[in-house]
Amino acid sequence: MKAIAYTHCLPVTDANSLQEMDLPDPAAPTGRDVLVEVHAVSVNPVDAKQRAKSDPKGTPRILGFDGAGVVRAVGPDAVLFQPGDQVFWAGAINRPGSNAELQLVDERVVGRMPSSLTFAEAAAMPLTTLTAWEGLFDRLRIARDPAPTGEAVLIVGGAGGVGSIAIQLARKLSGMTVITTASRPETRDWCMDLGAHHVIDHREDMAAQVKALKLRVSRIFSTTNTAANWPVLCALLAPQGMICAIDEGSALDMSLLRAKSAGFHWEGMFARSLFQTPDMEAQHRLLTEAAALLDAGTLRTTLTRHLGPITAENLRAGHALVEGGTMIGKAVAEGWV
Repeated sequence: MKAIAYTHCLPVTDANSLQEMDLPDPAAPTGRDVLVEVHAVSVNPVDAKQRAKSDPKGTPRILGFDGAGVVRAVGPDAVLFQPGDQVFWAGAINRPGSNAELQLVDERVVGRMPSSLTFAEAAAMPLTTLTAWEGLFDRLRIARDPAPTGEAVLIVGGAGGVGSIAIQLARKLSGMTVITTASRPETRDWCMDLGAHHVIDHREDMAAQVKALKLRVSRIFSTTNTAANWPVLCALLAPQGMICAIDEGSALDMSLLRAKSAGFHWEGMFARSLFQTPDMEAQHRLLTEAAALLDAGTLRTTLTRHLGPITAENLRAGHALVEGGTMIGKAVAEGWV
């Protein structure tokens, strides 16, 4: 099968950082695995981080943590899908990824693809939707109730992939006032268009800007720069509030939360698949519900950049975009040449 892989950690500017290869097809699916034919993939920060830091020491490693495609075969214990089903998924960090014509994925982390979306539009969604959904509703325990609560959630990094879906989920499925951060006119407009009630500039005094809104921020979902922003996040969080973060960073001073009896939670979207948790199938149900919301028009795809076919050159361009730190929404590659 055709695949895009890497064998050593190299800068994205190096033509060998991602290479087109002809690799063996995956084995026939066993257990609850499904074999999918990949039609479209998106690029996430985790792709770039793995390529730059996780050295496979010469053995080809296939990245790709978002995909949309068609089921070609199912394992003997699979019960959720049949050959021919159109699906979307984020996969697992400890298995070969979606940057290949064929991929084995556990059906418990796969969802039926929204019928109203193209493969490219669908491929933009799984990882960020799972991360945002789990962060907001599982970790921060925001109620799934549109009735106004009088409280606010602050989403740090609203224009990124996770922020772009988190704004929609918080606005459409909860009764909280949605505040997010953006520093450029185009990112501010994007966040407002997705449903944010207020957008503040993370390059300016965030605490002063939030104070001016006269809102009680009881929940904070930090998608970027958590360590750098940590003192101000703790300062503006309401007593007995909760912060959830997804980005890697240095140690955080938890003592800043003590006086407020506040809490902190990491969100790691791959935890369920990595540790084979008993509730692993929750991600299938989550993606299925998200697909229904996308088909109903309640949510919308966050695809903003179509990279062209799935080639090493185009995926390197996608990695460069996410490494640049100014990407709005998601970049997707579609089809094989």
